[in-house]
Amino acid sequence: MSLDPQQTYVHLAPDGVAQEIPGERFWQLPEAAMAQLGQDWVISEYAFSADWPNWEMHPEGDEFVYLLSGALDLLLERGGQVETIALDGSGAVLVPRGVWHTAKLRAPSRMLHVTRGAGTLHRPA
Repeated sequence: MSLDPQQTYVHLAPDGVAQEIPGERFWQLPEAAMAQLGQDWVISEYAFSADWPNWEMHPEGDEFVYLLSGALDLLLERGGQVETIALDGSGAVLVPRGVWHTAKLRAPSRMLHVTRGAGTLHRPA
């Protein structure tokens, strides 16, 4: 059966089992379930029509960010300096754990994300 990654998260458990979690249910999970999911890898896809409203940082794992379509600048803040990585059409970036990042769109974009969400922090862009 096919799934729409914009509507369904995929949780990759340490034992090799992949679990589909409908997006509307994902954000309603109890805090303990979310904490457990955050320890493992989660795959999600998002469509963006505007710049990200915030910076984010994942302290528990690197993040694989894959541009499926569109054009954007992925900004990574390292040591007080902001590095800009231009992505056009498709391409990927590995964002190291602990690195603040955000995106500025040059065209509407679709992105696939693979990360461990535990402890994710946000701040306004």
